[in-house]
Amino acid sequence: MASTELFSVPIPAISSHPGGSIVCTTPAPQVYLLTFTSPNDNRLTPEFCRAFLTALDIIEFGYEPGVRFLAYPMPTVALINGHAFAGGIFLAMHHDYRVFTGSGRGYACVNELDFGAPLPPPLSSIIRIKTTPLVYRSVVLEAKRFDAKAALEAGIVDAVGELDAALKLIEDRKLVVKGTTGVYGKLKEEMYKESIALLGAKGPGVLGPSELLDVNKKRKADGQKWLKQWKESQGQKAKL
Repeated sequence: MASTELFSVPIPAISSHPGGSIVCTTPAPQVYLLTFTSPNDNRLTPEFCRAFLTALDIIEFGYEPGVRFLAYPMPTVALINGHAFAGGIFLAMHHDYRVFTGSGRGYACVNELDFGAPLPPPLSSIIRIKTTPLVYRSVVLEAKRFDAKAALEAGIVDAVGELDAALKLIEDRKLVVKGTTGVYGKLKEEMYKESIALLGAKGPGVLGPSELLDVNKKRKADGQKWLKQWKESQGQKAKL
């Protein structure tokens, strides 16, 4: 499918990752496709995130009708063409719509449970807002891996297929014209106000992932100390 390249933004290399580029093309009128090429896993490094925001700024200020993320003033569609774990699945979930390739070469998974990391409130909230309670439970508390078919059945994605499926979704739902009335972003601000508030939260009471881990470790250490004291106070009656 022919498309016109509008611009390219480099992703700088760092010691642990070679970098890459983000290329913006227009596969259809007023449809902007950002393609990430950052071997070997399209990792969401800080440099990637900055390049991604730069690409969004270029579109917002250079091409009508303009866009911005979680509360973009126009529809956003994520085309997932491989594994979407950790940052990848959360980036996809912050889009309004998702299309998963049906080639069988990828899974979507929130796998913090598997490697023992807490789920930050902004990330937990977007999964909770955009899925049913039962799906939310399987995503967070089971770290379930969803292939394209399972993700569609669970409502995590809206269609299965390649770029043509994403373009069909855009056409069928008339998404190009949805952002032209000037209220699309405002409607999303209200829909996702919990996540937006959590994403912007700052201050001493707001804990990041590493701080949450430290709090949990301290709680566990304090609990073990308390249990030891309790067992000693019980003498032979305690069987733990």
